[in-house]
This record gives sequence, structure tokens and C-alpha cells, in this order.
Amino acid sequence: MVDVVNGVLNWVAMPAMVASLLLFYPPYYLFKTVYSFLSYLFPEDLTCKVVLITGASSGIGEQLAYQYALKRASLVLVARREWSLRKVADQAFELGAPDVIILPGDVANPEDCKRFVQTTIDHYERLDHLVCNAGIASVGAFQEIPDVTNYSSQLDVNFWGSVQTTFAALPHLKRSRGRIVVTASATGWNPVPRMTFYNAANAALINFYETLRTELGSQVGITIVTPGWIESEMSKGKFLKDHGEMEVDQEMRDAQIGLFPVEYAKNCAKAMVLAARQGERYLTVPSWFSTMYLWRVFAPEVVEFCYRLLYMHRHGSSQADAPSKKMAEAGAKKLLYPTSLRSADIKDD
Repeated sequence: MVDVVNGVLNWVAMPAMVASLLLFYPPYYLFKTVYSFLSYLFPEDLTCKVVLITGASSGIGEQLAYQYALKRASLVLVARREWSLRKVADQAFELGAPDVIILPGDVANPEDCKRFVQTTIDHYERLDHLVCNAGIASVGAFQEIPDVTNYSSQLDVNFWGSVQTTFAALPHLKRSRGRIVVTASATGWNPVPRMTFYNAANAALINFYETLRTELGSQVGITIVTPGWIESEMSKGKFLKDHGEMEVDQEMRDAQIGLFPVEYAKNCAKAMVLAARQGERYLTVPSWFSTMYLWRVFAPEVVEFCYRLLYMHRHGSSQADAPSKKMAEAGAKKLLYPTSLRSADIKDD
């Protein structure tokens, strides 16, 4: 009987889905348009609300602190570098945050994740937005790395760091009917070569929060952000390399970015805070990166061919000796990189 049912569904499911979609999508699209318009007119007021931001010492996280400060939110800033956090906190005060506390620590440590949330509750007695932004990027062709365990910190920081912090914060977010904003990456659905572990971590992150959103319903809002190339330490060339340590490698950075324009971190953070205030489910920055998702769905072979052509080096040559790097050096990075990416002032700790 099961074989019969599956056989019928194999024939019927696709045409039935297409017919249903043609009937359902017009009213659904109208509803979404009206909802988006109302959300635009009446965004969430963040005055005196409490926002915890991980990875707040630089890049997108730093700019998120400033954007939330402009909306007069109280801030809890988390990162490993205390001296950088102090600078960000001082600037956030000047921009209008009524209160800012800094919590040095490592999201890869589950006890630190619990401490971040508990200290926030002890100090403010509430939590309204949890921004899971801490992350690192790794590079290296999978078949050429000496030991896969050298990349374990990729999942520890990007995936488990967000999950552990979310687990600790969830009861408090339910109480405030708050929101989780998670910074994943467009590589979660975009198979950029030489970033297998980074791509996998972001795919896990996206699927985890999509599933959590289904489980929570309307109790806690979730905004999943999938940035493209954004001005940050990563786009300055700071990567987890195949020996298991963070290292600045701007030649590899040029090979990875190639002809892609790099968006300013301030623009990305501004879009993220607006999306959170409007209750958006997804945000891709820059928005044109969304077209790559359509290519991935409808023509995956074309995407894979183009990436192999641009990014993969010939056997026996350096990983950095790829067409994408040559294009960057031919003038693309002068046109498409913010000036900060050409600075030697990159934190390598």
C-alpha cells in the first residue's frame, strides 16, 4: 500500500503544488505587502530596551552597537577584546545609549554564554533583543587540509556560540516577547569554494533558527541575516587557517572576494536594526545577493561551474593563485573595496 501511495504522490504532488501555488501566491503576496507597509509605518520603539550583542568589538557588531545606541537602547556588549569593547561602549554612550555594560568573554565557552545572559538580567532585569553576531571565517580547500579537527573552532564559535547564548536567553526573551537577530552568511546557501567549514556552519545556523522559529511561533521573533561580503576583519583577511590558528592573509582575502563589491559595515548594521524593528524574518545585505540564491535553486550546475572557474587554482599552484585573485589585483579591489580594507591596522588576536 505504501508503494502505491508514494507512486501516486510522485505523479500528483508536483502539478498539485504548482496549481496550489498559482492560486495561493497572489493573496499571500498582497498580505505580505500590506504587512510590510504597516511594519514600515510602525517599527518597534527601542527606547530603553535591552540589547545584548555578541562579537561587538569590531566590524558589523561594532556598527550594530552604534545603530542601537542611536535608537536609545541600553546595551550589553560581548567580545573577547576588552580594550576594543571599551572604545565601542564610549562611542555608544556619545551616540545616545542610556546605559552600556561590557562583558569580555568567549562565545565558544558555554559557561561564558550563560554568564553573558545572567549578568544582563542581574543588571537590567530584562532582555529584549539578542543579537548573535560573533563569528570567524575559515579558508582552505578541504582535500588539502592536514587535519579536519583544526577547524573545530569554526563550529564552536559560529554555531554553538549562538545556540548556547540563545538557550540561556530564551526564557527571558519569551517573557519580554523579544527578538533574536542572528548574523549568518549568504554562504549558508552559496557554495563558495575553499570555505567548506564556514559554509557548513552558516547552513547549520540558518536551519537551526528556521526550525526554532517554527517551534516558538509568535513567542519570540527571529530575524536571520545572510550578508554577502561586508567590511569586517574577515574581509580584511583574518581567517582560521588549516593549522587551526587565526591569521591575517590578504592574498587569500583577494582570492576569496575577487570581483564582489564589499558593503560598508555601517550600511549592513543599519539595515539589520531596521529589519529587526520591522519584524522581518530574513535580510540579505547587500540585497542583490538574493539573486544568487535563485541561481543556486534553478541552475546549481551553472553556479558550481562559475565558482570552479573563478576560484579554484590549477594543481600544483598556490590556492591564492586563482583567476579571482588576478582580477582583484588587476584593479577590482581599488574600485570595490572600502579604504579600510587596505589598512594594515588589523587585529590579529
